[in-house]
Amino acid sequence: MSFPKNFLWGGDISATQAEGGWNEGGKSPVEPDYYIGGDKNTMRYAYYKTEDGQIGKVMQYSGQLPEGAKYIFKEDEIYPNHFAADFYHHYQGDIALLGEMGFKALNLTISWARILPQGIKGGVNQEGVEFYRNVFLELKKYNIEPIVTMYKYDMPAFYVEEMGGWSNRQLIDEYVEFCKVCMTEYQGLVKYWITFNELNVLKVMLKINPFVTKDGYQRVYEELHHQMVAAAKVVKIGHSISSEYRIGCMIAGMFSYPFTCDPKDQIENQKVKQDNFYLFADTMMRGAYPSYAKRVMKEDGVTLNVSDEDKQTLLEGKADFFAYSYYCSSCVTTHKDESQNGKCNLSAGLKNPYLEVSEWGWAIDPDGLKFSLHELYDRYQKPLLIVENGLGAIDKLEDDGTIHDSYRIEYHKAHIEKMKEAVEEGIDLFGYTMWSCIDLVSFSSGEMRKRYGFIYVDIDDEGKGTFKRYKKDSFYYYQKVCQSNGEEI
Repeated sequence: MSFPKNFLWGGDISATQAEGGWNEGGKSPVEPDYYIGGDKNTMRYAYYKTEDGQIGKVMQYSGQLPEGAKYIFKEDEIYPNHFAADFYHHYQGDIALLGEMGFKALNLTISWARILPQGIKGGVNQEGVEFYRNVFLELKKYNIEPIVTMYKYDMPAFYVEEMGGWSNRQLIDEYVEFCKVCMTEYQGLVKYWITFNELNVLKVMLKINPFVTKDGYQRVYEELHHQMVAAAKVVKIGHSISSEYRIGCMIAGMFSYPFTCDPKDQIENQKVKQDNFYLFADTMMRGAYPSYAKRVMKEDGVTLNVSDEDKQTLLEGKADFFAYSYYCSSCVTTHKDESQNGKCNLSAGLKNPYLEVSEWGWAIDPDGLKFSLHELYDRYQKPLLIVENGLGAIDKLEDDGTIHDSYRIEYHKAHIEKMKEAVEEGIDLFGYTMWSCIDLVSFSSGEMRKRYGFIYVDIDDEGKGTFKRYKKDSFYYYQKVCQSNGEEI
């Protein structure tokens, strides 16, 4: 036996990518509701209208509109998050399938816009509260532990239109109140909480946004500071609500190797990981900005004045565990060679000649997962949780209702084997919630055809289909993994 007896085998979904029901149950629109579909080569964006009637568009993740502008829908566009996988209407059947697979945990998000659709001023939407209560009770029927992520790029849109999003410090209080409502309402039903999903993505997106300005860097750093302060406040408040709560942070895995043994490549790789990953992980896990933060901010032309009060808040609100996503890895070099350009998740890098890549160009690197587990546990000495790991691919639904996804089985088998080795070598890993247990809308590309799930959802990029669920071959593979506690891989 290598995995702990109560190891949390499971999967991961998010409200905006899985739920659908975007304007039902008292929910207000969130930013992703305005994002049109894209593809692996095209970023998603949203349309807005200024006060003088001009139509413009803004790239996803930006969280910023011209002053006075409002998001708008265009009749000739497709908005994939409106339908998603329709978990909102199918959650009972979906959870039954997860129970059949032997899930011990489900990582899901609570939509802020379902609980406080108009913020603190509008009060709590009881219909939204009851929806998630019913989801948690359904999970309990199958002995599935919910791991709740409080924010996954799904800010209620009116906060952006009226307050400027996370650049406005007042949003800290709004977010903290949202979390307080949830942690109070669901006491006894939820133990594990994650404050923000892949918080560092905002910084990473600066590197690929063609419209970013120097002011854009300053704004994003301020937004991220506000989010980290908010997260620390939630940790402290959550512990005051229940001593049973375990509250973690979550960072997008941005792991890389030096492309050559040139010492300059070693140093550059260290800097890239500090810039895009560890700056935020260290702050939330250690309770203070790391020493190299001065170097990073200076290079980005940013001046961040952190008050003594904020420093104390960060110190008192260190995360209980560290969660992260891991899909792929990349390479870093000071020797520019455009022919070797590659990508991993939302970050850029060089192709690793020793690794195969997915249909979307992401390097498949199981050894990198083991490497990251050791690196993170050595650094923080706190429990680790892998909350996203999976393979996006185009699956074929056969005439007999089967889906033969051996490539997905191979991907998970290879990663779970390396995860098992790390646990046997002493790493404190308490769960693995792969991405994603059911097919859903890709956040980066807005595609349904980019499928990750063990459960196939009959819906296409345009929202056409029956929403019927089908078990893929990988469903039965992961069932054996879950039911054997990782002994049958």
